Amino acid sequence: MNTLRTVCLIGSSQTLSWASSYYLPAVLATPIAADLGITEPYFFLCFSASLIIAALVGPRAGRWIDQVGGSVVLPITNLIFASGLIMLAFANGPLSLLLAWLVLGIAMGYGLYDTAFAALVYLYGMHARKAITGITLIAGFASTVGWPLSSLMLDTYGWRGAVIAWALLHLSLGLLLNRLIPKLRVLGPEDPGSAPAPTLGHNDLENRPALPRFAGALLIFSFAATGFVSSAMAAHLPSLLQAAGASLALAISASTLIGPAQVGARLFQLTALGQAHPLWSAWLSTLTHPLAVLLLLGGGPGWAIAFTICHGLGTGTQTIARGALPLALFGAATYGERLAKLLALSRFTQALAPWLFGLAMDHWKASALWMSLTLSIAAFIALLPFRSVISRS
Repeated sequence: MNTLRTVCLIGSSQTLSWASSYYLPAVLATPIAADLGITEPYFFLCFSASLIIAALVGPRAGRWIDQVGGSVVLPITNLIFASGLIMLAFANGPLSLLLAWLVLGIAMGYGLYDTAFAALVYLYGMHARKAITGITLIAGFASTVGWPLSSLMLDTYGWRGAVIAWALLHLSLGLLLNRLIPKLRVLGPEDPGSAPAPTLGHNDLENRPALPRFAGALLIFSFAATGFVSSAMAAHLPSLLQAAGASLALAISASTLIGPAQVGARLFQLTALGQAHPLWSAWLSTLTHPLAVLLLLGGGPGWAIAFTICHGLGTGTQTIARGALPLALFGAATYGERLAKLLALSRFTQALAPWLFGLAMDHWKASALWMSLTLSIAAFIALLPFRSVISRS
């Protein structure tokens, strides 16, 4: 099986899925709210509700992937995405808007990174780490592709036409890409994921590294804390930089560097950091944001670009660590369900982060960054007990 081909297929379909859901509000929230006669906060409340729905359905989606693989599940998600987008296009008030986003929440729970990672682990078992890095490298351009396309379609067809266009892309391109995902696993006899049963066997338990007490709870907390920080920065970065004293032009210019920084971090994962234990990636992803905060608050607005690049390197690394670290610690068996459970709380914190961090900024301006710095340090501390697995791996 051609791993590169599989990575390109899933990476491209993930780019479409992210661009037409998670990154849609940045361009379409204002025109949709104005046309439906609702406030933008209500629109983002609906969006937050969709992220909560995604968290709730995640474990079921992961369990399904573990059983049948991505070639079955991911094409179905294109149909769900298309259904939610069509409902959004025909929304005429607050209730229909909410219902549309709830359907899109189901689609995101079944069709974004968590299930894509699980689909790769289903195919490649413990050897899926590079493939996980590969799809995040491709889908890291989702905002770069999605925002201009949404803006172009908005100018050409209006917001309803833009949403319909995204739905049609799911029914054509997205469905085609996901239907081409291989169905057969490629696993070595030594791979824990090669066992046909969806539970850990005796050999898995022998080969598994010794984990600290409450390992699951520590990972859940760390992922939830870093998820809050990344979601808060994604929602408020330009205004946060202005609150720190940067001009509008500098804030916007600096914010555009997030995507390239994330892609740069993922390229680094494929090279220098690719052979290291993913715990190093997880540690790195928790420490870059505190460093960025100290640069900005200590150096002033002139460090806005350095802040953005440093933070972007961390979030780019974080995405891979969230997929690769559970695989290294727990093995490939039941990976999809386990990953969804580990990230469920993170989905809730990501949904609440834009609102809560916005309140913090209203009260403390740029000093709200001390909250995100504290959470990142706490996430790092929660991962410290895992250091013993490096010497034993």
